[in-house]
Parts: sequence; structure tokens; C-alpha cells
Amino acid sequence: MRGTRVAKTRSQESAGGRLVEWPDRSLSLSAWAGIIGPVLFTATFLAQEAFRRSEYDPLAEPVSALTAGPNGWIQQVNFVVFGVLTIVFVLGLHRGLRPTRAGVAGPTLLFLSGIGLLLAAIFPLREDAAGATYDPGGHIVAGFMFFMTSAAGLIVVSRRVARDPKWRSLAMYSLVTGIVAFTGFLAGGGLVMPDDAPLHDWAGLYQRVLVVAVLFPCRILLSVRLLQVAAGRR
Repeated sequence: MRGTRVAKTRSQESAGGRLVEWPDRSLSLSAWAGIIGPVLFTATFLAQEAFRRSEYDPLAEPVSALTAGPNGWIQQVNFVVFGVLTIVFVLGLHRGLRPTRAGVAGPTLLFLSGIGLLLAAIFPLREDAAGATYDPGGHIVAGFMFFMTSAAGLIVVSRRVARDPKWRSLAMYSLVTGIVAFTGFLAGGGLVMPDDAPLHDWAGLYQRVLVVAVLFPCRILLSVRLLQVAAGRR
């Protein structure tokens, strides 16, 4: 019918009769959010550490401690930006993976990790009169939420990744990363993070290894694969 136009966002049939896939811009946006989020978050807290070197020990103090003090708002904004980018990435990941029964479970857990980041900004750490950092309420819960759902989300979503031919090569890596992160978080809860824990003086290093060396590389690789899926291949 003249005047009628059919929108084709994912694919378009060529003149030769072959099906040619075109880029999905919304998936590309989600993929870039998944790549930029961890990189920007890391660069921002490293920059803060450099400028607050006289008052902040990155080996002993977690990243969240940057929310305390006169310039704590910078890390709060960092949490918000990373949380929003995480949510955008997860929404795209859910769309980019082949649907499966109960397949929403993994992305839902990863979505909650983004909510945990937003809560970390809403409930920041504070400094008392002596300069000691403390949690006035809510921040520890937010941190627990982020780490647990990040690890569990990767474990659960790895099953869905394994069932999609375009993603299958990342299934084992996602599963192992989730298990390592989950185990590391539980171990840290008893050996590192409590004030009287034997390795408490290394709490900052422990957290950075768990986040930057374990969780972030997996998120970035999943984002790169999502970008490839969004780019469209015949």
C-alpha cells in the first residue's frame, strides 16, 4: 500500500533476497554503558585517592570511605553514575540474550546491583569528630546488596549465556567469576571487613581486587559481546 512504511530495527531484507542485520542502537547504548561504567568508576575513585592521599589509605580503607569527609559528594555522584550505567547495561543484556524459561532471574540480580550502588550514594559513610569513618545507617546494606547480587547474578546468568550460541564462549568465564566473587565476598565478611578481623588492615586492597580484578573484567567482556551482537552479523 502506498504511503505505508515498515520499520525494521533489527534486520532488513536486501535486494538479493538475503537477510542482512543492521545495528541495534539501543543495544549498542547498553553495551557502551557496560564498558564505560566500570572504567569511569575506577578512574574516578583512583583520582580521588590521589588528591586525598594525606587523609586516605587505599590499602586499608574501602572505596566507600571516600564518601566521608568534605569532598565525599564526589564519590556519591560516582556511585550514582555507575549505578545508572549498570542498570542501562543490564536492560540491554537481557534483550541481547536469547530468552529462556526463568531467564529474567540473572538480569534481575544484576539490576539489583545497580540499585545497590544508588543506595550507597543515598546512604554515605560519615566522619565523626575524631575523623573516624562510620556508617550512620544503610551503607553496609547497600554494599552487601551490590556484592551479593553482582556475584549471584553472574552465576545465574551464565546458564542463559550457555544456551545462546552467540554468547556461549563466555558461559564458563561468567560462572567462574561469579563463584570466585561470591566466595571472596563471604570470606572477606569474616576475615577482612570487620574491625577485629585478622586482615582488616588490608580491607581496601581486598575490596579493590574483588571489584577491579574479578567483577569488572567480566562485566566488560559481556558488554563487548553485547556490542558485537548489537552490531549485527549475517
